[in-house]
Amino acid sequence: MTPYDFILAVTTDEPKFAKTWKSLTKQELNQMLSETPPVWKGSSKLFRNLKERGVISYTEYLFLLCILTKPHAGFRIAFNMFDTDGNEMVDKKEFLVLQEIFRKKNEKRETKGDEEKRAMLRLQLYGYHSPTNSVLKTDAEELVSRSYWDTLRRNTSQALFSDLAERADDITSLVTDTTLLVHFFGKKGKAELNFEDFYRFMDNLQTEVLEIEFLSYSNGMNTISEEDFAHILLRYTNVENTSVFLENVRYSIPEEKGITFDEFRSFFQFLNNLEDFAIALNMYNFASRSIGQDEFKRAVYVATGLKLSPHLVNTVFKIFDVDKDDQLSYKEFIGIMKDRLHRGFRGYKTVQKYPTFKSCLKKELHSR
Repeated sequence: MTPYDFILAVTTDEPKFAKTWKSLTKQELNQMLSETPPVWKGSSKLFRNLKERGVISYTEYLFLLCILTKPHAGFRIAFNMFDTDGNEMVDKKEFLVLQEIFRKKNEKRETKGDEEKRAMLRLQLYGYHSPTNSVLKTDAEELVSRSYWDTLRRNTSQALFSDLAERADDITSLVTDTTLLVHFFGKKGKAELNFEDFYRFMDNLQTEVLEIEFLSYSNGMNTISEEDFAHILLRYTNVENTSVFLENVRYSIPEEKGITFDEFRSFFQFLNNLEDFAIALNMYNFASRSIGQDEFKRAVYVATGLKLSPHLVNTVFKIFDVDKDDQLSYKEFIGIMKDRLHRGFRGYKTVQKYPTFKSCLKKELHSR
């Protein structure tokens, strides 16, 4: 996929148009990669600037998805996992551990018994064929399904003691260069990645995706409306009737003040710390009951160190305050926000085309 394809994949509910496959010649690929800036010239407009002039592999796509949902505190953990020799630098060989780990997890999800199909898929996705179980040695028993991030975190040490190190040179020579590899390690693949550049890349990616979502509603203004903020929060969730939540905002905040990008970004940084927030609420013993705005702000600060603005917190409460008691239902809020955090990639979301009609029909049937 291209950088533009990735942006569309994470910021739209469904593809805007059917895209045809395109085969690149070696010359076309080299020309495309020559336009890739080095990592120290990266910005929060990298993917938008590259547009169609770049290529992203499937395993890199999975890696980028992981980045979008991770808190800043996790950036150091990710870097240390790649830095297998502990020299505070990541080279191209170390980074390719990512492809091996994600590839093996993807193979476990495929149907057993169709080896020829799997071999062809590996060839198409990764540019080389690798025999099953040649890299990550696992027990014969079936492994518990995990997220790709957990797989990376838990299996890196396993990869280090496999035959991956012995095959690193072969893998490096066989893997086709991508935009991400050139961005990190240069056109010759000899550059090394330090933590500061790695952190900046991950932070820029999160910021870029949020900027795109914000700008799609701001119409060139410095703020978006509270109702638009509610629209964005409820995207990619399994909420059947979003009109109830939107009506809450219209009724509770009749005079629009607006949400700035800094407020918008701080809220999504909080969402990336959602698990820590849930733990903090448990410590305050709020998990079994509704919570107020002061408790909410305190729990967010304890879990993330972020201070959300009073207006932002008030807006969140107005969106989810179905009972109109200025309290937030812990279980409902956490459930909806987990869906939003994963941008619909945890499962398929049914697009509801006629929510008003469906709601009226349900009421009519119940009244009979």
